[in-house]
Amino acid sequence: MTSIQKAPVRFLASMFLAVSTLTAAHAQTPMQARLLARPLTPHDIEIYGLPGDTEVSGGLWNVGVGQPLYLEADVNIALPAADITNVTWSLVSAPSGSKAALTTSPLESNVPVFGPSDQLVYQVAGRTLLRPDLAGQYTVTLTIATANEGTTNLTQTITAGTYMGINTCSLCHSGGLVADNMVVPWQTTGHAHIFSEGIDGLIYSHYDTRCAVCHTVGYDTNTNAVNGGFDDVAAELGWTFPTNLVPGNWASMQSNYPSLANLANIQCENCHGPGSQHAALLGATNAQAWPSVAVSFDAGVCAQCHDEPPHHSKVAEWDNSVHAVTTRHPAGEASCVGCHTGKGFVQRMEGITNNIDTSYVPINCQTCHEPHGETIPDGNPHLIRAMTSVTLMDGTVVTNAGEGLLCMQCHHSRQDAAVYAATAPASRYFGPHHGPQGDMLEGVNGFTYGQAIPSSAHRTAVTNLCVTCHMQSVASSDPDFTRVGGHTFKPGWEGDTNHPAEDLVGACQQCHGSAVTDFDFPLQDYDGDGVIEGVQTEVQHLLDKLSILLPPVGTVKSSLSIDSTWTRPQLEAAYNWQFVNNDGSRGIHNTAYAVGLLKASLANLTGVTVPGGLPDAWVLQYFNSVNDPNAAPNADPTGDGIPNWIKYALGLNPLVAGTTVTNGVVWDNVTALGDTNVVHIYTAAEVTFDTEAGKYYQIQAIGSLSGGWQDVGAPIQGTGNSISYLTPTRNGVQQFFRVMTTTSP
Repeated sequence: MTSIQKAPVRFLASMFLAVSTLTAAHAQTPMQARLLARPLTPHDIEIYGLPGDTEVSGGLWNVGVGQPLYLEADVNIALPAADITNVTWSLVSAPSGSKAALTTSPLESNVPVFGPSDQLVYQVAGRTLLRPDLAGQYTVTLTIATANEGTTNLTQTITAGTYMGINTCSLCHSGGLVADNMVVPWQTTGHAHIFSEGIDGLIYSHYDTRCAVCHTVGYDTNTNAVNGGFDDVAAELGWTFPTNLVPGNWASMQSNYPSLANLANIQCENCHGPGSQHAALLGATNAQAWPSVAVSFDAGVCAQCHDEPPHHSKVAEWDNSVHAVTTRHPAGEASCVGCHTGKGFVQRMEGITNNIDTSYVPINCQTCHEPHGETIPDGNPHLIRAMTSVTLMDGTVVTNAGEGLLCMQCHHSRQDAAVYAATAPASRYFGPHHGPQGDMLEGVNGFTYGQAIPSSAHRTAVTNLCVTCHMQSVASSDPDFTRVGGHTFKPGWEGDTNHPAEDLVGACQQCHGSAVTDFDFPLQDYDGDGVIEGVQTEVQHLLDKLSILLPPVGTVKSSLSIDSTWTRPQLEAAYNWQFVNNDGSRGIHNTAYAVGLLKASLANLTGVTVPGGLPDAWVLQYFNSVNDPNAAPNADPTGDGIPNWIKYALGLNPLVAGTTVTNGVVWDNVTALGDTNVVHIYTAAEVTFDTEAGKYYQIQAIGSLSGGWQDVGAPIQGTGNSISYLTPTRNGVQQFFRVMTTTSP
């Protein structure tokens, strides 16, 4: 029998991960080799059991003298490991006098490829370590040989240098004609003040030397790493970390140790690498020979400091997000990368329309945050990249979403529903696209059939909309810490064998009270089945009911396969089904709007607005409203004992009473039924049963349970819906009934 599915009680992911099935056939498995400097984070060092003195790395090609580059060769994850016959590394050039050499990497086989998205498509073929000993440029070559996919050669130039500090960067990057002004806006960010406020006791009571590793420039106490970093200059000057964290410590450093203060706080070189080689060639006539500092969109740049739970948990949370495994499919498409890749989004927010970078980068730290602080308005301490209004595809301008405005830049429908759903041709791409959460929250841009669909109050009651609910703080003692809330962007999840399911209802309880303990809390009987279930369950039931009416008719669906055979009413309903389904919240974002859209679609396909009700046209012929309680199917507004549904079936006026007789009611002079002008209605028994399309059912009756079952009528073909059979009982004969599945007649 067809059954209504139980709704999920957690939010579904608002973005979709597309992972292609990769064949193991050698001839169809490209090598996809790449050479990179693998980032290494404090969390990596802990979870993979590396020695405690292992140095972190941002994975830049611009590195401090004496600091490590964890070089890595990656290939397609589908390539059989046995196919890789040889991996050869060579250091083919280095600065004059250098004694640097390639050595064994400390990263063993248990350390995977960096980054959740890359772990889905790459495997490690080989590793080596380079620790430059002099400033200058180094060239490394890599050869990967395979048994069936040939040989690949890759080359990479590496720039090693020493740290210069903010004073040197300011010479060019504080405005003027030489370079963009990065320093002035950076000075307004938290990065620019973290160390100075720390030693003045304005941040943490436990602030000490351990914090300086990330909060100063080039801090690395490895004896090989003598490169002008903060630790080197502090040792040279004899400066020691203050015992008492009190205001005035920073001013004292600025006055007494200005060259050290020049290297304090999180500066340009923390993220771009040492600048000595870049600065040394200021004014060079051959710009092509000017070694640039590194500019990387890889999460490793931020992760070298922001990945050390429990205090620095942002990256560990992001690793468990859908953003971290953004689908690679739209990369390469200029019209798609504005939302589907990190670089593409940044360029879209900067208004770049030409020479768009379509390479793949997941939606990571740099995508949503502008670390320099440029173009960031006051009151934006998180350096959110875009806090401007959002114009949805139907023309709605959203200004009231707070920090959620950033999310809505991408999480909205790509169509104007009123035009698109009514005119767009049927195809497998038909629909609002994958993330219409912004439209849903605002209660706009569904296909409304010209009706006024009500909307819930989240859009006006929740200050930062998406952020308020999806980025709730989770205590480090919570067993789901880093798996829900924060930068996972998950307000709830289903749990796994080691961690329990959890819904973060703290934000909900602020308005709905402590009685709300999960997202699937009961409000109303939206699906009209007579039972008040949870909101998400009710909305899922409406989705299921609507899907049954869409091709192939009669089956509950979790996705739609739209083709050219679909009619326009089916396409309009399909748009709303996808709109609600792809929103992912099952009504939590905007219960009234989700329910209203689904009911409107059901009514358009069936002509019945009220679930379980009679056709709207018939109801409005006799009653003032489809919601009039006297218009309900089982209502008897005349009191003659005959409900509306029977009068509808017989074409009778529900407001005219018949003449009551023994065991029934009689109408005289009825013209609605053609030649018959007298209608007798007697009491009857109704047998109702659910059916599945393609099956046949036989009703059987028996007078007493000691007798034999007799067929009643011919087999009935199932439709996927409920079927009702009426059997006369006016002679008072006792009958029992059953329904059996059978073969076709």
